[in-house]
Amino acid sequence: MTFTSRKTYTKNRLAISAIFFSYGLTFASWAARIPSIQSKFDLSEAGLGSLLIALPVGSFISLPIAGYLVAKYGSKKITQINVLAYSLSLFLIAFIPSVYAVGAMLFLFGFTGNSINVAINTQAVDLGKLMKKPIMASFHGMWSLAGFGGAALGAVMIAYNLNLELHYGLVLAINLIVSLWAFSSLLHIKPTEEEKNAPTFVWPDKSLLLLGIIALCSMLIEGTMFDWSGVYFKKVVHAPTQWVGLGYVAFMISMAGVRFVADKVTAVYGSKRIIMLSGICSLVGLLLVILLPHFYITIIGFFIIGIGVSAVIPLVFDMAGNTQRMLPSIALASVSTMGFFGFLVGPPIIGFLAEALGLQISFSFIAFMALLVIILASRLKRP
Repeated sequence: MTFTSRKTYTKNRLAISAIFFSYGLTFASWAARIPSIQSKFDLSEAGLGSLLIALPVGSFISLPIAGYLVAKYGSKKITQINVLAYSLSLFLIAFIPSVYAVGAMLFLFGFTGNSINVAINTQAVDLGKLMKKPIMASFHGMWSLAGFGGAALGAVMIAYNLNLELHYGLVLAINLIVSLWAFSSLLHIKPTEEEKNAPTFVWPDKSLLLLGIIALCSMLIEGTMFDWSGVYFKKVVHAPTQWVGLGYVAFMISMAGVRFVADKVTAVYGSKRIIMLSGICSLVGLLLVILLPHFYITIIGFFIIGIGVSAVIPLVFDMAGNTQRMLPSIALASVSTMGFFGFLVGPPIIGFLAEALGLQISFSFIAFMALLVIILASRLKRP
């Protein structure tokens, strides 16, 4: 690799990292102010739940379409369009006076958000091929880091009683500065004729199906941690109210931190071994949480679970994007669709199981998902 190419790739890598940061900041900023949206429209829990469905519906519908658009028009163009639309849709949510219009905007927010997901991960896969080394996990680390930033910004805005319009206006300004700087340094790879004529969706073959199921299991665990960690600390661990969020914090810290070192470790030991080890970590952490639900042990358990899920999705996406049997964007969309399905259905499944069996026992289901990650990863072809 020449000095010039290294310098160019560094600019590309910084640009892609910036988009991942913008993406994570925007999503976290939305999540931080969901209670404000509920108060603004005086929604019940059921009403809020109905409103929030619009986001995952938009996300789910976008995945196969986004893969097709990236293949046809290139990941750079699709990233640029959707980053701007994503930021603008969040900004407009603050000003819309109708709850139904907010639902429509949330659908757009979900659609454009996952279009970014497919497009920017395609950029990451392409750059990894050019640099000839694993780099995907560090990009996902930027997303997690931005999640911390977005949550912290939201907490400050709420603490000082600053309105939604100011908050989302500030996020829009940050995103415009970051993304407009990054746009020019994104990879520009012209689609081939094969890519331009690609089908909207292709059912994954056996190897991609295996990756998709691993993604589903891992994102099911991740989604459960996002939605149920605080409830677990409150109802099972019986933690003081001010400390119920510590499990989630421990999970997020380990997940973000490990993603920044996962690429170097993967370069030494290979994706297959790391995914298997990740599954083992998730299983060990979950067994600690289930069998020994004491305050400090459970915090350690959640920290270990964060280590376990941190590298799985970046590595699975990277392996899908490097398949020789399908166009990278289409392969990514297929695997992402399966993974996102796990993220979507996991928390409700835990809710139903908790109602019938209790929350502590219901976590055995996600422990089984971790076991499946280990078993399925053992069947992956090296690396």
